Amino acid sequence: MGSEFEVEIESMAHGGSGLGRHKGSPVFVPYTIPGERVLARRVDTDDKRILAEGITLLDASADRVFPVCPHFGPHKCGRCHWQHMNYAAQLLIKQDILADHLSRMGELSDRAILAALRPTIASPDEWYYNYHMTLTVTADGQIGFPDANGRGIFPIEECHILHPDLLTLYQQMDIDLTGFKRVRLQQGSDGDPMVILTTLSEDAPELEIDLPASINLILPDNVPMNLIGDSHSRFTVNGHAFRVTAGSYIRPNYSQLDNLVNTALMLLDLRGGEKVLDLYAGVGMFSRFAAQAASLVTLVESYPPAVTDADENLADLDNVDVFEGGVEVVLPTLNDRYDAALVDPPAALSREAFASINQIPTLVYLSDDPATLAKETKRLKRAGYELVVAQPIDLSPQTYYIDTIALFHRGKS
Repeated sequence: MGSEFEVEIESMAHGGSGLGRHKGSPVFVPYTIPGERVLARRVDTDDKRILAEGITLLDASADRVFPVCPHFGPHKCGRCHWQHMNYAAQLLIKQDILADHLSRMGELSDRAILAALRPTIASPDEWYYNYHMTLTVTADGQIGFPDANGRGIFPIEECHILHPDLLTLYQQMDIDLTGFKRVRLQQGSDGDPMVILTTLSEDAPELEIDLPASINLILPDNVPMNLIGDSHSRFTVNGHAFRVTAGSYIRPNYSQLDNLVNTALMLLDLRGGEKVLDLYAGVGMFSRFAAQAASLVTLVESYPPAVTDADENLADLDNVDVFEGGVEVVLPTLNDRYDAALVDPPAALSREAFASINQIPTLVYLSDDPATLAKETKRLKRAGYELVVAQPIDLSPQTYYIDTIALFHRGKS
């Protein structure tokens, strides 16, 4: 512990750190870039890896840039990981990390990966792109993001990935947050701001609020409660407005939503007449556009407020059926045979959910974690599916987070 050594960074590990080797052991060094050589100090170790911190940058990458945010770096805010790297390099590294996971954990051949993997779709906005972000509340009522050490909360004064209007709202907050667990700052594409407070108990603390925003609570059972103003935000995607009630989910990078929807629909490749499942469907964003080509779209969502949103968002369509409940519960009750399924799970599919979909010819799978996608790829391969397309799409610039839209076909060789 504490010894110093030189290490060359060979690649980037999922988790944001640069990866090298020292005396045969893998070394993880945050805030480095492949191709760099650093003097590092060991901070933690076990039999399989060495965790280190950079002391001196000996050889810098041409991709290194000066971070925009003063909170970025060791012992500071841990929300961003790659502000020291230019954006073009981030996109390439995310593609490389996905390829590595598909190889090691997905057990795909280099040939299969080369055929399926596509360049990362860049975010139209590299900065100030998040239309909602959630901050943690400490026991004494302070708010912030997890710190870079993973041991506490870092109270921010500025944030360069949060929409500027929401940063202004954050800076105006003068609220006693004792008794709350989280604070979510949210803004619809119409510009209307909202503060969503998650309570620690059913008995909501008393609040004195003077903010130019709607205020909503999320109770411990995940039920939303409106206090002031609107109970929902509105987001316009591909020309259609979607209602999103406090507690319902929509991806925060608004600038990428059109690309996300259009890519998923392109991979579904609906020709007219197909029956499509939209699973873990949220407020119905994908169903709205799939219904334009499919004969039937069956939407399944378990969160009741999101189901209510979907009912309203899709009310003018007569070829969409909306079901409330878990995928594992709803799918066995359906009698239709489906041609395709769009699957957007919050985690890996349960055994029951997997069993319910593994006979459907076409799957479009949305994933926010390359390790989970690689494991699911291996699982689907064993069930007779081929990974046809792996399309990374960057929903989180300046971070290591990797989202992917994957296309699987059953029975293709």
